[in-house]
Amino acid sequence: MPFAALHVPAAFILLATGLLACFQGYRLFRWLLAIYGFAGGAFLAAQFVGDLGQWASIGVMVAGGLLGAMLLLVVYLAGVAVLGAGLGALAVSLFWTPEAGDAELWVIIGACLVGAVAAVTLQRYVIIVSTSFGGAWTALVGALALGGHTEALAATTGDLWQLYPMAPADGQVAFALGWFGLGLAAALVQLRGSSAARREDDDDD
Repeated sequence: MPFAALHVPAAFILLATGLLACFQGYRLFRWLLAIYGFAGGAFLAAQFVGDLGQWASIGVMVAGGLLGAMLLLVVYLAGVAVLGAGLGALAVSLFWTPEAGDAELWVIIGACLVGAVAAVTLQRYVIIVSTSFGGAWTALVGALALGGHTEALAATTGDLWQLYPMAPADGQVAFALGWFGLGLAAALVQLRGSSAARREDDDDD
């Protein structure tokens, strides 16, 4: 399939949805769950299409995407817990990586459990942080893919393991700094906007 038929539209979608999640993630969280659930379901379904024809493969991917979107919308609270677990695992990869290689499995599981419990308890802040940094990563990948960045182009086809934090930061310092800076700025914007909205609701009451 030619480049323009696949990578460019995927990059635009990543950029648009990433920016939306960055700055409006808390307000549009359920919509974002549906979008990411669809994308995740379609990606998983694509792993099992095998030698099916083109239209059959598309049908399986669409069905998988719809199932993923419905699943995340139905289990909204579980979706929040999953986000918290993901943040816990991300924290381990960012702040504690043994010299011998990957972190111990029990450490990752423990971090995921702590993140899940914290997410359910502090939903507002977890949603803001996760959508800000998740959206920043997605938007940055989309923008770099449009510029022809090799690792970002690979991510548009589902190969996420070449980019930080899935890959070591060596050689990707600029990407890591850009991701952190955009995510932090977006989190501050969302926190300010959600605080203003809550004050307006309190005044109305």
